[in-house]
Amino acid sequence: MVKSPLKESASSALSMVEDIDRVYREHASRMWRALTAYSGNRDLAQDAVSEAFAQAIGRGPAIHSPERWLWRTAYRIAAGELKKRTAQTNLTTEPVVEVEEPAWEIRAALAQLPPQQRAAVVMHYYAGYPAREIASITDTTPAAVWMSLSRGRQRLRRILEKDND
Repeated sequence: MVKSPLKESASSALSMVEDIDRVYREHASRMWRALTAYSGNRDLAQDAVSEAFAQAIGRGPAIHSPERWLWRTAYRIAAGELKKRTAQTNLTTEPVVEVEEPAWEIRAALAQLPPQQRAAVVMHYYAGYPAREIASITDTTPAAVWMSLSRGRQRLRRILEKDND
């Protein structure tokens, strides 16, 4: 029995939608929190996550690794919007939401890091991605990610120590 190309295409599309749904259930809230920490803006993070999932549904079976593609796309959308907004105004360190003091200190310190360092630190320590995956998401090299992590940690340490003095 030969399967028709139309049925195979429909089956493939359904499988992709199921994969995207699975990634949404398992990763959307983590993605949102990581992008909120990266951008310092809850609405920007929500928009980036929503847009990434909408684009994934539109692309369907053309996406080979939905989880990786969605992280990369959401980050790129957030980074682009952040760059556009930062050009218009300076990145604020005012709290977006009320959180416990230590979390606020870390968010304020993250906001003081350059975007590449902030992305590397958040994706590695919060989202749990290795340098190779972060490099793929941010279109850089693993060595550049390790450098951003190293410099980001050093700068965070100085900022947090200064705040505690």
